[in-house]
Amino acid sequence: MHAEDEAKVGFLWELDGASERLQLVKADLMVEGSFDDAVRGVDGVFHAASPVVVVGNSSSNNGKPNDDDDAEEVQQRLVEPIVRGASNVLRSCARASPRPRRVVFTSSCSCVRYGAGAAAALNESHWSDAAYCAAHGLWYAYAKTLAEREAWRLAKERGLDMVAVNPSFVVGPILSQAPTRTALLVLALLRGELPRYPNTTVGFVHVDDAVLAHVVAMEDARASGRLICSCHVAPWSERVGSLRERSPGYPIPAECGSHKGDDRAHKMDTAKIRALGFPPFLSVQQMFDDCIKSFQDKGLLPPHA
Repeated sequence: MHAEDEAKVGFLWELDGASERLQLVKADLMVEGSFDDAVRGVDGVFHAASPVVVVGNSSSNNGKPNDDDDAEEVQQRLVEPIVRGASNVLRSCARASPRPRRVVFTSSCSCVRYGAGAAAALNESHWSDAAYCAAHGLWYAYAKTLAEREAWRLAKERGLDMVAVNPSFVVGPILSQAPTRTALLVLALLRGELPRYPNTTVGFVHVDDAVLAHVVAMEDARASGRLICSCHVAPWSERVGSLRERSPGYPIPAECGSHKGDDRAHKMDTAKIRALGFPPFLSVQQMFDDCIKSFQDKGLLPPHA
């Protein structure tokens, strides 16, 4: 294992049972066929890998790419890895003999909730409008929407049994010393490293619930299609206000960002996954409390002042 790989995934060896059951296989989202070894002989495949890259953050342009270099960066660092990665994993599954029993594809509520005429109450039948996402610089949603549509096209074309899990903004305790991109946003807010909090209304979900949704998608024969996995939907202003009240010692920004197109009030209908016996979602308060505690435990954030 290379040093850079050890820094990214070395913590996995600390998990219970890793020495007996964990096997790491090298693969590259951008290289077709590189997942062939990883999916050979397995019962099921979870495709959860997806880059989340912050690009085009010019304050003068509301977070949208403002030149050809930024647009190229969006395409190369975000869109291509997400879309091509989904395609490559599905193609490897289709080539495997025997094939995996089921593929669980980690999508996002970002593939559900964007569009000029989007409904206020959203369910698995709703899809984000890629053109709307591009127009408002919502590049992660744009790329994930293209990727999920391509995954469904390939699954149908190749006869693969696939279930997509569409989680909202995932919050909770971190496993590694290097937080995920979503956790980094929370950490940056708590450290006062961002001048403004996001002008975004979004659903939140505890990482434990996101994991459980993937288990249900894989193991429950009744699971099919898409499964929305989301707890409370709220503007970031509400979350920031709660964080400031419960954690007054942290320099949390008080000013809201000006980026438009991501602040529409909505609800996420989780009736489909709940019909499979999914338990009540863990509260937003618990997910942020668990997240903050893990930051403190790993020395990334000082104890409450």
